[in-house]
Amino acid sequence: MLIPQLIFLRQLRQRLPASMPSAPTNTPVNLTEKIKNLALIVAGILCAGMGLKGFLLSSHFIDGGVTGISMLISATLHVPLSWLLLIINLPFVVLGYRQIGMGFAVKSAAAIAGLSLALAVVPYPDVTKDLLLTAVFGGVFIGAGIGLAMRGGAVLDGTEVAALLINRHTPLLKVSDVILVLNIFIFGVAAFVLGVQTALYSILTYVAASKTLDFLLNGIEQYTGVTIISARSEAIREAITTTLGRGVTIYQGKRGYGKRGDRDLDMDIVFTVVTRLELPQLRTEVRRLDPQAFVIQHSIDDAEGGMVKKRPFH
Repeated sequence: MLIPQLIFLRQLRQRLPASMPSAPTNTPVNLTEKIKNLALIVAGILCAGMGLKGFLLSSHFIDGGVTGISMLISATLHVPLSWLLLIINLPFVVLGYRQIGMGFAVKSAAAIAGLSLALAVVPYPDVTKDLLLTAVFGGVFIGAGIGLAMRGGAVLDGTEVAALLINRHTPLLKVSDVILVLNIFIFGVAAFVLGVQTALYSILTYVAASKTLDFLLNGIEQYTGVTIISARSEAIREAITTTLGRGVTIYQGKRGYGKRGDRDLDMDIVFTVVTRLELPQLRTEVRRLDPQAFVIQHSIDDAEGGMVKKRPFH
């Protein structure tokens, strides 16, 4: 469904070989981790079910990806959505088993089956008839549900697994391109079948779900890589390690500017990774030490090890 899920799948696939336990699987740490993951997946199922049954279904709004296809077929042919989610996602679960591993496939299959069961048996209330509120908050609950399930190591929508496979066999198409084309097709069909207004509200649902998922996975503590080029690099390095308590990496570089780059000066380049909450303090320290420092910052999908501050749920 969404780009953060692609990052999650790639990271999961990369970490699987290294994640094999070296200790017996019945240790308290592993048991606690399993219980936490199970709780996250169950919470994600209930939350996504609320978004679907408590908001979207009564207004015939849809989401993107496999869930959107299932909802579109359900609205058109009046087939129960719970069955469609199981049937349409099944091939993608098999692909997930082949591309990522048994653990991921089992968790995802259980999560999708749990969502289908929740839609069939849980008596969610029809919260509101207001179309704007339905689109926005339906997307919020779906995005939160998908994010919680991902925190537990599963997905509730199999679109990204197929997109990764297509990307592997067709290098000209990026994964994001495949998903974009698929969702354009889904919402185009929705405009034809359900009406333009419904399709536009469905796009709003998709955007709300995307933003909620992104916030849940990255949050206000999204990692930011910062590169600092300054003549006072040693003082800045010391401030980062002592004041902020973060680690740094020092690169050797040369400074050159002007039309001919005739200021060829050796200097240290400081690189560090901080959270978005720590960024203002870092910039304040850098400006205090060197107002002329050249600072470059960019978002980082994920970071692990070293002195990087650990995020919640990781």
